Amino acid sequence: MSGSKKPAENNGMRWFLGLLMAAVFSVSYILTPLYCITSLVGFFVFPSWNIAILFSLPILISMVIPSQHSPKLVSYLSPMLSYFNYQESFQLSNDELAQHLKTGRRVIVACQPHGVISFVGLCAAVACPEEFRPLKTAVASSLLQTPILKHVMGIFGLMDASKASLKRHFQKPGIYGCVVLYVGGLAELFKSSRTEERLFLSKRKGFIKLALQENVDIIPTYLFGNTSVLSVLKGGPLASLSRSTGVALTYFWGKWGLPIPRDDHLLYARGKPMNLPHIPNPTQTDIDKWHAKYCEEVTKLYEANHEKLPLYKHKQLFID
Repeated sequence: MSGSKKPAENNGMRWFLGLLMAAVFSVSYILTPLYCITSLVGFFVFPSWNIAILFSLPILISMVIPSQHSPKLVSYLSPMLSYFNYQESFQLSNDELAQHLKTGRRVIVACQPHGVISFVGLCAAVACPEEFRPLKTAVASSLLQTPILKHVMGIFGLMDASKASLKRHFQKPGIYGCVVLYVGGLAELFKSSRTEERLFLSKRKGFIKLALQENVDIIPTYLFGNTSVLSVLKGGPLASLSRSTGVALTYFWGKWGLPIPRDDHLLYARGKPMNLPHIPNPTQTDIDKWHAKYCEEVTKLYEANHEKLPLYKHKQLFID
């Protein structure tokens, strides 16, 4: 490994602050849809429209104000690193990554698994050096349009994950043209389990095609702990709604049976750039070849790091 970062210093107060900070993000995913539904119903049941509008005012304001990337605010969330005993393992160090970006080639930091909420990804954003803070994360457009949530999660720097949006983004220079992409998307959320590790990957080849076309490299990245800190309700109307909207609106739980993430150890494992060639018009054979290579690199990352976390020592990896 080119480098690693030891767990953040832990003590009772930092642990408790980290719990509160992490809970803000997870509880927001539960309360936001309930608040939106209640506000809508309020227009029919409240005694007057003035009361209904006043009750709904935060949503109405959130709808018209765009989300704001706030790296400075993100840096204040460092107690979360202690709460999760967050660690990093790099095959490509931060210095080497910085040098790689100076060549002018953009990269997709391809992350898996998604989990209910990517707390490993959030911690990585908190812990990353200042020079990497402009890095954006591609998400479903529905999240960018969801009141309250778009502001809560928007502090980490979000962008639309559509193909057209990504192609425009890749025209920017250096780190500003790079992106974090969750390959498995929301579909992978419903594969979260504390007993087995399943990636939604075998049919996810669009990112490979796009990278080949746009001369963008791919850095495989494994997020250990994303699938264990929260358990998810995998059936029912809320789960169906989540799949159709692209936003995690289903019920989930963690510590004490509440929508608060468990303080499991988290590990961010970054591989090396795959050195994809530039193929403006890739064939299916080209796409399949580099997709297979990506799956191979992800598996190697998992095998090299899973025994570092107690919960993962006997957790088998499956690629669906």
